[in-house]
Amino acid sequence: MGIINKKLNRRINRIGIDARLYGPLGKGIGRYVREIVDHIIKIDTQNEYVIFLSQENFHEFAGAGRRIKKVLAIARSYTLAEQIVMPWLIWREKLDLIHFPHFNAPIFAPGKFVITIHDLISIKFPADRTSTLPWWLYKIKNISYRLVIWLTVKRAKKVIAVSEYTKKDIIKQFKVNPKKIAVTYEGVAELSKTPFNHGGKGGFIGQPYLLYIGNAYPHKNLDGLIRVFSEINKNLPDLKLVLVGKEDYFYSRLKQFAKKFSDHIIFPGYVPDRELAGLYQNALVYVFPSFYEGFGLPPLEAMAHGLTVVSSNKTCLPEILGDAALYFNPDDEADMKYKIEGFAI
Repeated sequence: MGIINKKLNRRINRIGIDARLYGPLGKGIGRYVREIVDHIIKIDTQNEYVIFLSQENFHEFAGAGRRIKKVLAIARSYTLAEQIVMPWLIWREKLDLIHFPHFNAPIFAPGKFVITIHDLISIKFPADRTSTLPWWLYKIKNISYRLVIWLTVKRAKKVIAVSEYTKKDIIKQFKVNPKKIAVTYEGVAELSKTPFNHGGKGGFIGQPYLLYIGNAYPHKNLDGLIRVFSEINKNLPDLKLVLVGKEDYFYSRLKQFAKKFSDHIIFPGYVPDRELAGLYQNALVYVFPSFYEGFGLPPLEAMAHGLTVVSSNKTCLPEILGDAALYFNPDDEADMKYKIEGFAI
């Protein structure tokens, strides 16, 4: 916020935030949006804020007041509708600046805006497997994503990247002036540091178990983790693997895949923040096998609970986790098995 105010000589007095992904609705991005919105309106007591919300999370955000206005934006993210509806809503509110906390900013957004780019997964991992759409429709959507990201990065007054790795990715992909990009690391939310709730899901999963929390998208490499776990499980038959994430197409598919390998893999589904502490604090080790990340918040949350982290050595993860994690090559399942098994025995 200091960067923005400095650039605009503190003339900003009406700021918008696209919060349509606010809360659990938006998964990892939703957590980021929630933390940004909830804290900026507390920290900044000078400016007015217009918070754009979806029908699903409109009542979840309770921060409306004299300086805070909630606006219902009936346009789902990543659709043609948002490219039409959002520019009109933004124009109607007469904003001095708006923050788009994800790449899906409207290409015709009026006025000045700042955009956060978390990663370039949609560009770096262009695979039909990552979508439920027919291949030809996916190709059209992927081209649209590339166009939207390119245009919004070029038009934005400032681009926020969540890691130096992502910043370098953006510069390489879009030939952006490095001075235009500010790296702002994410942090562990206070909600994720809550003490162990003995009534939560962490209390009924028998120990010992390996833990993963996050999405089941293909680049997360959970197929590989399941294969490796099934081999470890032969030597350690009491060990379990717990994969936590909201039920969706990708988790449903992963469950079917897991049945081929082991019946010691547990899918508890979505777990609220107040119960995550129990899962973290009772786990043997947290495993993060991803091929690609723009930041990697879950392993930091695990560390905040004192849990050992065994992580992929790809992309930004060594930058974010530093010397606090043990690393493996996610392309080498023998290496993954060796590193994980060392903590499980």
